[in-house]
Amino acid sequence: MRVPLPPALLTKPIAHRGYHNAAARIPENSLSAFEAAARAGYAIELDVQLTKDGQAVVFHDDTLDRLTAERGAVRDCTAATLGRIVLTNSDDPIPTLAQVLGLVAGRVPLLIEIKDTGDGLAATDGQLEAATAGVLARYNGVVALMSFNPSSVAHMARLAPGLPRGLTTDAFARADWPGLSAHMAAELRGIVAYDATGSSFLSHNHADLGAARVAELKAQGADILCWTIRSPAQEAQARAIAQNVTFEGYAAPFPA
Repeated sequence: MRVPLPPALLTKPIAHRGYHNAAARIPENSLSAFEAAARAGYAIELDVQLTKDGQAVVFHDDTLDRLTAERGAVRDCTAATLGRIVLTNSDDPIPTLAQVLGLVAGRVPLLIEIKDTGDGLAATDGQLEAATAGVLARYNGVVALMSFNPSSVAHMARLAPGLPRGLTTDAFARADWPGLSAHMAAELRGIVAYDATGSSFLSHNHADLGAARVAELKAQGADILCWTIRSPAQEAQARAIAQNVTFEGYAAPFPA
């Protein structure tokens, strides 16, 4: 069963990892970035990963190295440990998904990307998806779910069938995805799992929006979002194809 994207995720620009601003000490995927987005009226894109103790935590990278003063894999830490780690150049700790939902409290839509910490986008065990679905079962706000990994989207179709779901997609060039087999890259590039996962939208790399498969799915009724827009000029070009943009680094305008 396909669940369509809510209109708000097609009309409110989507702040990539929140409305972050390093100069203002507002780091990506932080409670401060999510509060800034909510106050500005932007929808929010965020990333979830699984902790050692089975909780969904909001963090993009596989490791702590880039975004904190700590080292090591996120999946090797408990949620409590991560909650004591402060994001670089801020006072913000790493939040759980439950904390983010409590902060946003339905004020703006959420677009949640389920991260895959492996290189090959192989079938997942469903633990992160189950943790995510469990938290979302108690949330009343507008939410949509997506992942580069079709296996994750298939899990969400089973675990949260009433929520909109889609695929995060790309050209999957070997230089950008060295861990992918040629066969898997071809399948992902062809977006062959769209129907099998009951997806209703794509979030596609803005540099590849002209791909024939994107046009084909759009003609069949798929909603098209894109990532990641970093200037008004890029946005103007992307909106010739995409219905909405995921942006960062500037104040995206709201459509008239």
